[in-house]
Amino acid sequence: MSRPALEVADIFRGHGPAWRQANADHVSLGQMKVMSAIERCRTAALGGHVGRCENETCAHTVIAYNSCRNRHCPKCQGAAARQWLAEREAELLPVPYFHVVYTLPAEIGDIAYQNKAVIYDLLFKASAETTLTIAADPKHLGARIGFMSVLHTWGSALTHHPHVHMVVPGGGLSPDGSKWIACQPRYFLTVKVLSALFRRLFLEMLVATHHAGRLQFFGDHARLADKVAFKAYLAPLREIDWVVYAKEPFAGPRQVLRYLSRYTHRIAISNRRLVSADENGVTFKYKDYRIEGPARYKTMTLATDEFIRRFLIHVLPKGFHRIRHYGLLANGNRPENIAHARELLAVPARPKETETPEAALEQPRVLPRPCPCCGSRMIIIETFARGYEPKHRPTPPPAAIRIDTS
Repeated sequence: MSRPALEVADIFRGHGPAWRQANADHVSLGQMKVMSAIERCRTAALGGHVGRCENETCAHTVIAYNSCRNRHCPKCQGAAARQWLAEREAELLPVPYFHVVYTLPAEIGDIAYQNKAVIYDLLFKASAETTLTIAADPKHLGARIGFMSVLHTWGSALTHHPHVHMVVPGGGLSPDGSKWIACQPRYFLTVKVLSALFRRLFLEMLVATHHAGRLQFFGDHARLADKVAFKAYLAPLREIDWVVYAKEPFAGPRQVLRYLSRYTHRIAISNRRLVSADENGVTFKYKDYRIEGPARYKTMTLATDEFIRRFLIHVLPKGFHRIRHYGLLANGNRPENIAHARELLAVPARPKETETPEAALEQPRVLPRPCPCCGSRMIIIETFARGYEPKHRPTPPPAAIRIDTS
């Protein structure tokens, strides 16, 4: 019988208590809550329900424990992503979509580690203002555009690497809103221009934030609380190119949705990247982006304490929104703007959703996965509260049959 796949939850359950005790002075309440949620996810601690195959001749029975629904949990993002994507699908336009990435220099990333909410918010604002400003310039596109931004804070090796991914429709409304202005088929905006404006805007916002006393500095960076020292720290960053990357446009709406499903609800590391966890530490797969081709796929082993530390540095501040919409897709007027864009693009209006018949509402609740034995629906026959065991028992696995070949 094959061993169950390794999960982040297994590492936290086995090593979390000792790690929390050893790092009590360095772990935040938010990080503690994330660890606890992942440890308890899909266990009896959160309650659950019992499903039984509706095929009476099969009657296969399973226990399904509830999810923690924490946005940092590797097991809970699939369902959230599917629901979110269903809502986004209705907003897609029949135009090319572009993928733009704005990355902070490592020196700013060090400051961000101690000021997550403030610096991450500046990253969103500066990158959004850059994109909107250049797109509105008649020398470039001359249109009012809209886009979605997603914050990622990690590199493939779980290092702190804040950057924003944007998904941008290839065009926008004319200033008077009378027509749709399309960008070139395989070209969005000039990367060098985006990079220069992004650098200027971000540094202006960062200096203003520092002058307002909204930044905190600890350890080796404590000296940066002084305005003169902070100015000297930023000086070299004004002379280098900041990384803004525009990828090839997506092939079509379906590809956009596939991309979104991979990026919007992604976390620092997925369970499928884990290889092993033993006395040597945690081994996981990662990409070395400095190398092209198959050789970029490697494995890395970290001491278990270091693996936990790296995972937790990507816990976002409470209430911080890592998916944001701007311009035409900003939350306030998004439905109206999309409807207007569809009209200008001569896209047929989407049919209104029909109301769910009462008969359908009375259907029994079912588990998302069919019966593993016969493929029939799994009907929920019992719900039990957190901390309690269900009355029904799951179907035991088939007994192993030994064949004596001697």
